[in-house]
Amino acid sequence: MSLFDLTGKVALLTGASKGMGLAMATALADHGATVVISARKQDQLDAAAEKINARGKGRAHGVSCNVGYQDQLQALVDKTHELAGPIDVVIGNAGVNPYFGKTSEIPDDAYEKTMNVNVQSNLWLARMVAPDMVAKGAGSMAFTSSIGAFKPSVMLGTYGMSKLALIGLVRNLAAEFGPQGLRSNAICPGLVKTEFARELWDNPEVETRIKQDIPLRRLGEPEDFAGLAVFLASDASRYMTGQALTVCGGSNMWT
Repeated sequence: MSLFDLTGKVALLTGASKGMGLAMATALADHGATVVISARKQDQLDAAAEKINARGKGRAHGVSCNVGYQDQLQALVDKTHELAGPIDVVIGNAGVNPYFGKTSEIPDDAYEKTMNVNVQSNLWLARMVAPDMVAKGAGSMAFTSSIGAFKPSVMLGTYGMSKLALIGLVRNLAAEFGPQGLRSNAICPGLVKTEFARELWDNPEVETRIKQDIPLRRLGEPEDFAGLAVFLASDASRYMTGQALTVCGGSNMWT
């Protein structure tokens, strides 16, 4: 049981007011962590934190932040220190996809926003929390990538590019901070039934076709990521770093 015990740990999660992020935050709190959840809308965060706290296990706080702005990220980290103390675990789950279409035709502003939020902001976040972890000689950083990183797409190509770059960031963080005891890994979901991905799954014909390509014959659910979050945050994964972990019902096993 101690392998998954997060008692006394402080975890900061972005993109965590609902969906996958909330499921992961809830699981970390259930295993004893104090969690600070972040997203853009404070009212949604307050409701989410209340649900976590009502479970009577770990403690949750909600702090609004737009991760695309470095000053807001720094304010989030500072507030986490104020509310909970030094940070042991980070899960960077916030992401955007402002453009559907060919990469060769993407407007500059949409490209820059995609790369800024999906890649640059996670580098900022890693830099901000690393000193806490280095001081302890241990820490876990995980960032949500996608199986879209592993293949081209006519409609989602730039999103996939950003998620492949994020895996590159994860590997470099693992190499650079490994000697100080820090670990860095990527979570690569398949298609998950969240609001973020609604346009991709909220269609009976599309869902039927996708299920035919998924060995487990279902789409992902946010709760499917709860156990992985606990694993990556805890001592159970203490010798794992620099990895891209696919959670896709088997759809990506052949890539």
